[in-house]
Amino acid sequence: MESYDKHDAPPAGNLGSFTGLVLLIQGLGLTAVILVAVWMGHFREGFAWTSDPAKEFNYHPVFMVIGLIFLYSDAILAYRVFRNVKKMYIKIVHGFIHLGALVFASVGLKAVFDSHNLAPTPIPNMYSLHSWLGIITVVLFGLQWLIGLLTFLAPGLSQGLRTLYMPHHVFWGVAILCMAAATALMGITEKAIFLKSTIQYTEKSTEGLVLNSLGIVIVALVALVAFVVTRPEYKRQPSPDEDHIQLMG
Repeated sequence: MESYDKHDAPPAGNLGSFTGLVLLIQGLGLTAVILVAVWMGHFREGFAWTSDPAKEFNYHPVFMVIGLIFLYSDAILAYRVFRNVKKMYIKIVHGFIHLGALVFASVGLKAVFDSHNLAPTPIPNMYSLHSWLGIITVVLFGLQWLIGLLTFLAPGLSQGLRTLYMPHHVFWGVAILCMAAATALMGITEKAIFLKSTIQYTEKSTEGLVLNSLGIVIVALVALVAFVVTRPEYKRQPSPDEDHIQLMG
């Protein structure tokens, strides 16, 4: 039977630009993390836990960008970057990076709910499009991780089912990353509107430039990840051992 590995392993193409794209993606990811940390840490007065709900909120955008933008992008790229590593090892790396992203996202959600519920005057939860799409994105992300774990790491599942599911796994991986980016952009805009009187947003203040730059960087990052993932010449090819296993199957 043809292995599902074959579906991510077309003939090799020109990889001359691949390293540059990966480095650019890493640079954009780190830039996004730095920008959101500067925004929340410097312009929004830093971080605290439940003792200061307003500052606890500041963990929310930072952890969401780290988890659902930066780490998630790296998880998606794992099969392209570690092309000379045994596939089982890449699966483990892919799964653990996903798990790390899920942990960051979960703590980020706790931070925003705490900041609303523990405020001196409690703030309603789940009323905005940003919050609705955010919850949907996190739930889909968790399901994607769980289904991928059961499909590709758990023993006993047939090669045929893995082959059948692989295109859906790839599609939803990119789709959920795009949803995370859209949610982040809505969150940035929502926060800018809430704070427009204090950050002088319409006057092109430094804080306004930082949050606008954050949005642009996120869009560029996700676009490049989608480009790399959908280019056949950048896909990982199976090793000779994997080819032997496929032929024996």
